Amino acid sequence: MHMADALLAPAVAATMYVASSTAAGVSIHKLRKEEKLGLEDNSKRLPTMAVTAALVFAGQMINYTIPGTGSSGHLCGGMMLSAILGPFAGFLSMIAVLVIQCLFFADGGLMALGANVWNMAFYGCFVGYFLIYRPIMNSDLFASRGRDAANRIKLILASILGCVVTLQLGAGSVAVETTLSGISELPFGTFLGLMLPIHLAIGLVEGLITAAVLVFLYEARPELLREVKTEGEASGKLSLKSTLAVLAVIVVLVGGGLSLYASSNPDGLEWALFGNAEEGYAENMGLDEDDFGVSSDISDKAGEIQEATSFLPDYAFANDEENPLGTTVSGIVGSLIVACLAAVICFIGGFFRRKNAGRAA
Repeated sequence: MHMADALLAPAVAATMYVASSTAAGVSIHKLRKEEKLGLEDNSKRLPTMAVTAALVFAGQMINYTIPGTGSSGHLCGGMMLSAILGPFAGFLSMIAVLVIQCLFFADGGLMALGANVWNMAFYGCFVGYFLIYRPIMNSDLFASRGRDAANRIKLILASILGCVVTLQLGAGSVAVETTLSGISELPFGTFLGLMLPIHLAIGLVEGLITAAVLVFLYEARPELLREVKTEGEASGKLSLKSTLAVLAVIVVLVGGGLSLYASSNPDGLEWALFGNAEEGYAENMGLDEDDFGVSSDISDKAGEIQEATSFLPDYAFANDEENPLGTTVSGIVGSLIVACLAAVICFIGGFFRRKNAGRAA
């Protein structure tokens, strides 16, 4: 669902930057407030935030085929991160993922970054958490099955429902943003009619993936999950270090290995725009991949910046796109950079809390 700059008019792109920046500012304020109140242990949140953000980056490199469509989908990750880190740290972690993808891998336009943050992170982290995940986890659903069984079922239900709903909202936002941008080749009703069904299928698969990760964490270290009620002291099957080590190994295997076997079919947005006629499927909107949408001086400048910063464009070596090693390097290096950036975000919050506490003392 990464939008290209050509899909947005500068005014719409600027509006989405303001909206996403406002949400980021609120998230930073809320995290600093939590730090001051001592609601979060930064020594635990920092490595968790780093590893889970890297997990989302690696997961987004795996495009899975949607049978019978000629399309593919990939993990968004907002629901997963908000269930583990909370909505505010989860949102900032998603920003870290999307910024690194944009600047270093040319995945999604730089001018469109604000829109991509909103479409792929805001809904999953805030709508998914506050309106779906938290109410379900705090409900008495399946209580007759016992605490552990009920928690597992609620995690699965919240994951699937949350991913489906928030991806529908993100897909709908893409259609609204392109319409407001005045792209006449994309009539709203037709475009929406393509985007919503394909992202329904993508959301169902993401929901299952998210559920698998959250149920694993519930078995390993249930205290890592928000809104999960346990009987007495939470006792997992693994230590925190072992749990994070397992996730780190998964990051390396997925980003560095399984990414080589990702589907080559276009993702949901590309499929809606260009179709997949080469493989015998529909043309859909039938746009020209080399000449579509709107152009502007701002988008041209953003493209030049992105070309200069992306050292592994499209997750491949710039001068050797066919070399599979480029994908492996992209997965491992990208995951490492995202983990470091997420850790820095978390560290800065803890640093300022300690600094203010020192002044007060």
